[in-house]
Amino acid sequence: MKKFIFCFLLFAFSFSLSAQEVNIIPRPVELRAGLFPEDTFTIDKNTAILITAEEVRNSAQFLADYIEKIYNLKLEVTSNPDKKSKFITLVVNKKLYSNPNKYFVSVLSSTINAGSSSEQGIFYAIQSIIQLLPTKTNDKLTIPSVDIIDYPRFEYRAMHLDVSRHFFDVATVKKYIDYLALHKMNYFHWHLTDDHGWRIEIKKYPKLTEVGAWRNGSIIGLWPGKGNEGIKYEVFPTEIKITPKDAVIKTDGIKHGGYYTQEEIKDVIDYAKKRYITIIPEIEMPAHSMALLAAYPELGTEPNKKYEVAQTWGMMNKYNNVLAPTEKTFSFLEDVLMEVMQLFPSQYIHIGGDEASKVWWKQDPVTQQMMKANHLKDESALQSYFIHRIEKFVNSQGKTIIGWDEILDGGLAPNAIVMSWRGEKGGIAAAKLKQKVIMTPEDITYFNHKQFLKDDSLAANKYLPLESVYNYEPVPSELNADQAKYVWGAQGNLWSEYVANPKKIEYQIFPRLDALSEILWSPKQGKNYPDFLKRLKTQFKRYDLMGITYSKKYLEN
Repeated sequence: MKKFIFCFLLFAFSFSLSAQEVNIIPRPVELRAGLFPEDTFTIDKNTAILITAEEVRNSAQFLADYIEKIYNLKLEVTSNPDKKSKFITLVVNKKLYSNPNKYFVSVLSSTINAGSSSEQGIFYAIQSIIQLLPTKTNDKLTIPSVDIIDYPRFEYRAMHLDVSRHFFDVATVKKYIDYLALHKMNYFHWHLTDDHGWRIEIKKYPKLTEVGAWRNGSIIGLWPGKGNEGIKYEVFPTEIKITPKDAVIKTDGIKHGGYYTQEEIKDVIDYAKKRYITIIPEIEMPAHSMALLAAYPELGTEPNKKYEVAQTWGMMNKYNNVLAPTEKTFSFLEDVLMEVMQLFPSQYIHIGGDEASKVWWKQDPVTQQMMKANHLKDESALQSYFIHRIEKFVNSQGKTIIGWDEILDGGLAPNAIVMSWRGEKGGIAAAKLKQKVIMTPEDITYFNHKQFLKDDSLAANKYLPLESVYNYEPVPSELNADQAKYVWGAQGNLWSEYVANPKKIEYQIFPRLDALSEILWSPKQGKNYPDFLKRLKTQFKRYDLMGITYSKKYLEN
């Protein structure tokens, strides 16, 4: 083993030739031509995937399944080196690297060697090997001689998916997880509850899915607002008058919904685990709770009101979607969170915390009485009290909360991780308090926004081009070196107001996910947008093989 590692390192660092024909996203830390650049390795029926430990069988099978699906060639996964004449060899040695995410790949004429100190490092190596494969299925599976040494820049690399505005089935969620795996992302933020639908089975409170998982219609077209005036609609079954502009909001009157059973949740968690992706569930509170209130109205600030699952987007001040901060509410939320925490092995539970309009607390006598009893000076202090109390419960179960940057209002909970979406201000403030931060500013990381000024698909009326994503730097210049350590990473978000099917998911995230993966994985000093675009053309050919939808406009540039 020591001789094997030594030879690889000698090869990797003795040659400075560029492997020009290799186009990997995210760009590896080190990529060089092999010792004999003219050599190639061809995968054929005489090739097997050789594992040196059972812990890498999962990664080996992932590669074998990909090659069989795309190239119709079945490779055996074996621990017996005598079975075949050529091998893709996967080696785990805990002494190899101190960084468990670090890996190497060395392609020689007779073998491909991949090594890491951990099984997840081997999985990342597999993703790079996949991107070394040809992008034509009628070609020989020939791989150029290259040496790669690679590891991520940030520990937290994530994508989010909103399944409340539009529900997506388990098969679609699994595909989404596969897309993240291909780009070496390691967290999936699953937005499971909101005003527009409750998507997770809670056995103690069955009405959450019986009632809260279904709405009676969805808005047609864009929400009226700046830049959206003058949009004309045909007559639809339902109309809602919104003041002060008296804009007419039309909904389609079509029932929409769905939810995941706890068995389905377990299945998705297991699927993600095999791809070394941790799922972080989000249960929204204290606002964005109309689906919950439709099922259990007694938890609202208007307990006698008939709440309905929301059919339209936005307008948080127009609709009372805020939970009453009563003992009954806290007991309910603790029951819900207990079931969620028992389902998800993740250390982290996202509790939302955003866009809680204070007006509903101000006008509720019960809330005001509660504030007085707890000596809370205003509704911002109440927001902080609410988050602190939930955090204390989650911490008591050995878990950590994540919240949108509004959890800073009134004072940040002591162990909370801040997800900074309203720009970077909240993230900067949290990092200066020496608390972990996930950067996800709306203008840069919301992939529900338009990719082009004149987009050929309905999207949120904001513009987020690929270049803006690629040029983003997650560590703000306002932070010194010590504070910068608290920037855990960043994530892209896909809100589904205007995303109603799996192909639209793909269209919205590709290729912006490629850009995001590179800024989170690759060294900052190596950023090169023209080079990224060159590699992206090869990536598009790979997407064609995989049947992935993306905008063809990028090929025109």
